[in-house]
This record gives sequence, structure tokens and C-alpha cells, in this order.
Amino acid sequence: MSVAVVILNWNGKDLLEKFLPSVVKFSTNATVYVADNASTDDSVLFVSEKFPSVKILQNKVNGGYAKGYNDALKHLSESIFVLLNSDVEVTKNWLQPIISEFEKDSSIVAAQPKILDYKNKEYFEYAGAAGGFIDKYGYPFCRGRIFNTLEKDSGQYNDVSQIFWASGACLFVKADAFWKAGALDEDYFAHQEEIDLCWRLQANGGKILYVGASEIFHVGGATLAALNPRKTFYNFRNSLLNLLKNIAGINAFVVIFTRMILDALAAFQFLFQGKPKHFFAVLKAHFSFYLLVPKFLGKRKIHATNIAYFTTKSIVFQYFIKNKKIFNKL
Repeated sequence: MSVAVVILNWNGKDLLEKFLPSVVKFSTNATVYVADNASTDDSVLFVSEKFPSVKILQNKVNGGYAKGYNDALKHLSESIFVLLNSDVEVTKNWLQPIISEFEKDSSIVAAQPKILDYKNKEYFEYAGAAGGFIDKYGYPFCRGRIFNTLEKDSGQYNDVSQIFWASGACLFVKADAFWKAGALDEDYFAHQEEIDLCWRLQANGGKILYVGASEIFHVGGATLAALNPRKTFYNFRNSLLNLLKNIAGINAFVVIFTRMILDALAAFQFLFQGKPKHFFAVLKAHFSFYLLVPKFLGKRKIHATNIAYFTTKSIVFQYFIKNKKIFNKL
């Protein structure tokens, strides 16, 4: 299978200088691209001068993660896309274990590697860890990471396992399945659009895998820090959009209403913690969601499905009430 490793960049010269060398060194069986989101720094010039083997895809605007990748990937002919964050250090032989799984089973349409924390390499990293899931109310969690509890990597997830969503920090996806599913939804701009994509990929009959033999290290928050209220806004709003768009039947609205109550509790928790900006970010997320409801009701007609999307009914209950903070104890 032909492989395109595509790194989305926006004013990220420092990140490219630090992390692109490992990608070039350990991706000899793939074509490496930098997809630039209309940067105003000299990152494109830097790549063209220092890494002549890397191909540059120049986007006209900064459309965020979703539009940025959609615009760039239209120009590629490879059979596998690897959407790789610019703040990722890859390791020797990181590609082949996952490509081998694609070659063994034609129903596999997306996958991710083991994602460890670049700053604390013995621990899993927040954005993906050892493969993603969501609960009934759309809250994402991972093998190796539930809310802010990160597990130490002791080999407990060195397997190949079917998951519900693969992390956008390092997302392997078949090109034909990507386009058939409708690509990334540009209304998300950033955060959780990979969950929506994986939901649609599975609605089309595909499988999503985690492959523990492939290993990368992710900085996380390099483009939008975890404590940034903007990140809170996107995560809360886009979770609601995921539910509205993808759950079939009247039950979707019951689930969304329950999720909104839980969001209200989370917002007041931010307020009590002395984080008023995050409180208002949740409020803004809900108002933005209301404005997008008419548009997403139209998308719902196309994409809503009855596929099983959760195995844990409420990760909030499991984590905060039953004190189950490790995936294997759920």
C-alpha cells in the first residue's frame, strides 16, 4: 500500500525543526508531506531548504484541522493517509505494524499507534493514548487515559484491539474510505472531528484498530494548550454535534438533553474552581451548538445510525462516583 504521511502546519517552524527529522528518518517507505495552513512565519521556506525530500502542500486559508486536511488530501493519490500532528516524535518501524494490519484485513479502514507523552515518556498521552471510546453521552475516554488520569505504560496495551475512535494526533485512514465517509466535517474546525469521522467510517461497515507495536510520542497542546478556554469550547460543542449528527431515533434528543445537564454541572464546577473563562466557554459552546442545530439536522438525515457506539453508559459515573479511573477496571 502506498502511504502519505501528512503533517498539518500553521506557523509551526519550531515544531517542524524539532520533530520533522524523526518523521523523515523513520518514514522511508512513505511520502512525507507538510500541508501548510496559510502560515505567516517562514516554516514553509524552512522545510523546502532543510528537507528537500518533503513535499509541500500549500492551503490558501487557515481552515483549522478539518478543512486544512480536507484541502490538502484532495491533491494526493496514496492509498493510506497518515494525519500526523506537527508535535509528534515517531520511532523506528512505526509505520509497518499498522500497514500490515490494513493488508491483513480489508475491513480495517482506520487505525492509531500507541501514543505516549513526549514530556513523560513512561506515561500515555491524553490525546488518544491506547485507543479511544465514548460513553452514551458522548464523553471521550481512552485505554490508558480517563479524563485527566493517565496510566503508566507497563505493556498492558501492547495488543491489537478494535476501538471506537482513533486519535487525530496520528490517524491512519484508507483514502477511499475517508472520501466515501464524507471526509472531515469542516464545521467542527478543530477537536473531536476524528470521533465523528470514525463514527461514519464504522457506519459504512469499517473497523477501527489500535496497534500497540507502533509507538509515537506526542507533546499535546502545542497548538492549543489544555488550559485554553477555546479548547474547552470546541470539546463541549463538538461532543453535542457528534451526538446530534450520528445517533438515530428520538433517543438522540434524550441523550443530548442529559448531556446538557451534565455540561451545566461541569460549567459550575469550573466556576467553583476559579476558572470563569472555562465556565463561559461551556455557555458559548451551547449557544454555538443551538445555532448549528438546523444545519446538523440536515446532516443527521444522511449520517444518523443505530450502530452500537458505547459499551460504558456513563464514564462520568464510573470515574467520579465509582472511582474507576483505570480503563481495565471499567
